[in-house]
Amino acid sequence: MLTPRHLMQPSVLWLTAAGLGFLRPGPGTWGSLGALVFWWFLLSSLTWQIQLGIVAAYFLLSWRLCNGVVARLGVKDEPQIVADEVAGMWLALVWLPQSLGWALAAFVLFRLADIFKPGPIGLLDRKLHSGLGIMADDLLAGALCAALLAPMAAYWPS
Repeated sequence: MLTPRHLMQPSVLWLTAAGLGFLRPGPGTWGSLGALVFWWFLLSSLTWQIQLGIVAAYFLLSWRLCNGVVARLGVKDEPQIVADEVAGMWLALVWLPQSLGWALAAFVLFRLADIFKPGPIGLLDRKLHSGLGIMADDLLAGALCAALLAPMAAYWPS
């Protein structure tokens, strides 16, 4: 189990989104909210191509760090690890305008997909393990949210 004392390790600091994963209740919700705020102020003004590159780099680095933390500390998909929620939330937002309505829609839809894990999201959650298993289901949840919301945002601009 990860504890706040593990925050001294840079990989744990990264994977818990600077400690957001230790907030209760619902660390995944706090991680997603932190990702939304970060996107709003720092990423939303970037082109979708740059945002997608950032998501890809963040995902790959987090996957690698997850593998290391799982091996070193003997943990599994700990609720404190919220880098997966950050990557998924950012992917859900990539093609959306900086609008409170669209941001809230992405947040709610992503959280529902992450919590209930419908269809292929649940399958990835059950079948994949280690760092990839921690990260992949949330990235798929973000991709599905983007696939639903981006066409709507293009049709109904804010």
